[in-house]
Amino acid sequence: MDFALSPDLQDLQKRVRGFIHERIMPFETDPRWGAHGPAESLRDELVALARGAGLLTPHASREFGGLGLSHVQKAVVFEEAGYSALGPTAMNIHAPDEGNIHLLEVVASPEQKERWLRPLVQGSARSCFCMTEPPPGAGADPSMLRTTAVRDGDDYVIDGVKWFITGAQGAAMAIIMARMEDGSATMFLSDMDRQGIEVERTMDAMDSCFTGGHGVVRLRGLRVPASDVLGELGQGLRYAQVRLAPARLTHCMRWLGQAQRAHDEALAYARERQAFGRTLGEHQGVGFMLADNEMDLHTARLHIWHTAWLLDRGERANFESSRAKVVCSEAEWRVVDRSVQILGGQGVTGERVVSRIFSDMRAFRIYDGPSEVHRYSLGRKILAGRRDASLRQS
Repeated sequence: MDFALSPDLQDLQKRVRGFIHERIMPFETDPRWGAHGPAESLRDELVALARGAGLLTPHASREFGGLGLSHVQKAVVFEEAGYSALGPTAMNIHAPDEGNIHLLEVVASPEQKERWLRPLVQGSARSCFCMTEPPPGAGADPSMLRTTAVRDGDDYVIDGVKWFITGAQGAAMAIIMARMEDGSATMFLSDMDRQGIEVERTMDAMDSCFTGGHGVVRLRGLRVPASDVLGELGQGLRYAQVRLAPARLTHCMRWLGQAQRAHDEALAYARERQAFGRTLGEHQGVGFMLADNEMDLHTARLHIWHTAWLLDRGERANFESSRAKVVCSEAEWRVVDRSVQILGGQGVTGERVVSRIFSDMRAFRIYDGPSEVHRYSLGRKILAGRRDASLRQS
């Protein structure tokens, strides 16, 4: 692997860094950023800034107006964007739209791309991904899917309940996973204003970085034309992996930026704050925490870059994607937790951005598969000798 950044990528990195610091971070005290994420008006203003800077939806293909970034390029750009919790929202690279855009580019028909993908890339619409269900439905185990889709003439009639659906409130369209009569799973596309689909409520959650929050969505007799099936019938679980494997990694990229921000805040405080006749950083206990932060940040960055490099080579890299999700989510969480400790009382108040990062970051160990589920999957693959061949090649 060559870790050197090309001159063009270095320039893009500097552009994104300057944009985030100069244009986006001043909005972090905006009252329109509430408990359920940035308000639509704030999102629209941020998106307009990124559009004006030529940095909107950079991961999308050039055909649809993006920059066509490779996975390694995304690792650089997404980390810089993540330095502010509002950065991914501004650049239209936040979940769930980022993953949905990737999935639609790979799977959707030309007509579906024009109808649903193009507005997402342009930042004029938001989407949601309706897979997770209340017990006893699908959660970390998608085979427990209970939402049903029954063929009725030229339509499919969908019934079920989804929850923890990020961005549901205010979304223009949804990708819905449902179980067919033969037991297989299929993905469907639907406008959110269709009769039969309703956001019942927005759930209160620890995090506050996603526009639209996390909703409970009820599907009651939702009629979806056969032309709005995403990809092939019965291939929903396979398409979920098309979406989730890269999405796990982009989560790691964005949250790495947040972890770096927390560390930088703690480092600045440790250099200035006096206690017992010296700065905090001169005390061994604090110095050790700063050292551990640097090691965890470096470890996370290496895992991200390695997995991104494999994906750019065309490897499936499912094993590495799961491994990176666990390693990065836990390493980045440790960085933020230590940063709160170093900041002391300042770390647990709204006086510092680190307290918000702390609340947002905790859920990362659950998003896109809890660490325990990934460990279970990794363990089975190790025992069966089914690790990706790329592990031996790299």
